[in-house]
Amino acid sequence: MRIHIGTDHAGLEFSRTITEHLTAAGHDVVDHGPESYDPLDDYPSFCINAAHGVVQDQQAGVEALGVVFGGSGNGEQIAANKVTGVRAALVWNESTAKLARQHNDANVISIGARQHTVEEAVALIDWFVAEPFSFEERHVRRIAQLAEYEATGLIAGRSVDA
Repeated sequence: MRIHIGTDHAGLEFSRTITEHLTAAGHDVVDHGPESYDPLDDYPSFCINAAHGVVQDQQAGVEALGVVFGGSGNGEQIAANKVTGVRAALVWNESTAKLARQHNDANVISIGARQHTVEEAVALIDWFVAEPFSFEERHVRRIAQLAEYEATGLIAGRSVDA
């Protein structure tokens, strides 16, 4: 599987360790930056580029997921979710990592580098990558509604205040 990574300065060391871990596990890792430590860097472009990479690969039939990091993971999740076709989830424990895949078919996760040890982050990623989407009808239906809203601003048969 191809794994796209994007971070900011707070997650830079995590990204290096996680790249090594994922590569050793047989994954193709694409690091979208940053390449060096800059305490004033701006995470949006790194995370958006990682998210774009996931969507482009998935549209091309390549099995791909993404991981974005920052101090809390919140801004990085928001940035990734600005990319059409991305379902990014902030994860903080085994349950949230697995449910992001099982119920939401999340294709990107966000992790707070200042909230977890690198060992915890590796475990979160491993759980996320290993967990399949359930394909339960209710989850498929909900994801389709989100995609419809993302594309049209509407959900057929549902009231959406605009």
